[in-house]
Amino acid sequence: MAEISLDRKTPAGALQTVDRALLVLLAFERTRPDWGVTEVAAEFGWDTSVAQRLLSTLAGRGFLVSDPATRRYRIGPAVLRLGRLWERSGSLELLAGPVLEELRAATGDTVLFCLPDNFHMRCVAAVEGEEGPLRYYPLVGELYPAHAGATSKSYFAFLPDEQRRLLFRDRPVARFTDRTVTEPDELEREFLQVRAQGYAWTVGEYDAGIGTVAVPVFLGREPYGSLSLGAAKERFPDGPEDRLDALRRAARLLEQRLTQPPQRPRRMRTPRTT
Repeated sequence: MAEISLDRKTPAGALQTVDRALLVLLAFERTRPDWGVTEVAAEFGWDTSVAQRLLSTLAGRGFLVSDPATRRYRIGPAVLRLGRLWERSGSLELLAGPVLEELRAATGDTVLFCLPDNFHMRCVAAVEGEEGPLRYYPLVGELYPAHAGATSKSYFAFLPDEQRRLLFRDRPVARFTDRTVTEPDELEREFLQVRAQGYAWTVGEYDAGIGTVAVPVFLGREPYGSLSLGAAKERFPDGPEDRLDALRRAARLLEQRLTQPPQRPRRMRTPRTT
């Protein structure tokens, strides 16, 4: 999985205060959901007064919220608003598109990039395979249930166990084909197997006659979505093994595009005239 790059040196020409504020925001993770002033100062080597002003300013604009009892800061609602805008603005498809096209060229299969949407995975980018569309309506926007098919299982398998169990607890699940697994204990065993092997492989669980192989896409250490290949099951006579290397390479490339800032184009030097 690609680590989120935190280059702490302010780039030449950038505003140091703005860059420091962005570094603070990027320091929040699931494993580190809150920060105190002295912790931020120690983490980045700043004076506590600098850390205090940065945190207060970010909180004042809604990017952070402060707990008055503990005086610790957490991510605020402005980040949620920008995150939702990012996923629906077309920027995500712009970054993912070249990766999906390259993977389709390597395998010939339909390629899907999906993000979680409550108890489903929502397709946000797709490229049709060489044999034509899998469905007669657009794949982008389609919702895939959490319990059926590799596209969903490759993501939900990597959630913390208790979070996944709470999500499935007392929730009725639909049977789409005779291969759909609906028994909770059997589903949990499948999720653990997917996590152990690093990918999900299903045939006909959601769409009869369709084989799907999928891997998770991470942001840092957090599961973010899934990347999957789908085609008629006849295209997988020996299972998914011959596609795994290409699929995993594409997932790592997608993670890099999502976590690392784009390289700035080099300026062309104007040749001197004599």
